[in-house]
Amino acid sequence: MVSMTRNKKTIILFLLPALLIYICVVAAPVFSTVYNSFFKWNLVDAKKFIGFNNFTQLFTIDKIFKTSLNNTLLLMVLSIVIQVPLAILLAVAITSVTRGKRYFKTVYFMPNILASVAVGLLWSFIYNPEFGLINRFLIAIGLENSTGLWLADQKTVLQSIMVVICWQFIGYHMILYLAAIENIPPSISEMATIDGAGAWKRFTGITLPIIKPIIGIDTVLIATGSLRYFDLIYVMSNGGPNHSSEVMALYMYYKSFRDMQYGYGSAIAVVLLCMCLLVTVVLNRLFRTEDIEYY
Repeated sequence: MVSMTRNKKTIILFLLPALLIYICVVAAPVFSTVYNSFFKWNLVDAKKFIGFNNFTQLFTIDKIFKTSLNNTLLLMVLSIVIQVPLAILLAVAITSVTRGKRYFKTVYFMPNILASVAVGLLWSFIYNPEFGLINRFLIAIGLENSTGLWLADQKTVLQSIMVVICWQFIGYHMILYLAAIENIPPSISEMATIDGAGAWKRFTGITLPIIKPIIGIDTVLIATGSLRYFDLIYVMSNGGPNHSSEVMALYMYYKSFRDMQYGYGSAIAVVLLCMCLLVTVVLNRLFRTEDIEYY
C-alpha cells in the first residue's frame, strides 16, 4: 500500500476520473462563459466579437444590472450579519440543553433539506395578501393597519425574501457551529469556571476564539451562496416589483434565455464569478488565524 501511494503514475491514474469530471462539469463551462462574454450572440446567428463592450454596457448604461448588483450585495451582507450570530446563538443554546437535543437539531435543520422551489411556494402562500397566514394573523390580533402586500411592495419584498432565506438555511449553519462547540474539550471550560469566569467570559474568551476558523469558513459559504441566489427569488417575486428584488443570477438568466443575449448574460456570469472569488479571498484573509493547540 505504501509503495502504491508513492507511485506517481498510480496516484494520477486514481485522480484522472475525478479530474476529467471536474474539467467537463466546472472548468470547461467557466472558460466557455468567459470566452462568450466577448461576443454578441443570440444562440442562433453567428457570434460577433465585440471585445469588452458587454462589460462596458453593464457598468455604464444598464440600470437594471446596477439594481441587481446592489440587491445581491445587500442580500450578501444581510445574510452574513443575520445568519452568523443567530446560528452561533442557537448552537450555544442547544449545547446547554440536556434533554431533547436531537429533537431541536432535527427541527432547526429540517427546512434546509426542502427544495428551494417548495420553500418559495410555501412562503408565497404565507405572504399572500388575501389569505396569507401573516395578514390573517395581524387582522386577528387587531393590527389591520400593519398588513401589507409583502411580495408586491418595493419597500418590503427584499426584507420578506431575507426572512425566508434565514428560515431555510440558518439550521445548516447552526449544525456547523454546534459540531465545532461540542468538539471543544470540556476541561477548558471547567478550568475557566474554577478561575471565576462567567458564561459570557467563557463564550468570548474560549468558545469564539476556538471556533473562529469555522466562522470564517461558514461566512465564505454564506457569502458565495448569497451571491448565487436564484430559485427562491424566481419563485417568490420573479425579480419584481419593478426589478426591486432583481439579483444578478436572475438577471443573467433573463438576459441569456429570455432576451436571447447569451454573450451579455455570459458577461454577467463572469462578473458574478469574479465577485465570488474576490469575496472568498477577502474573507479568508479577514478570518486568518493561527492553529490553536489545547490539551
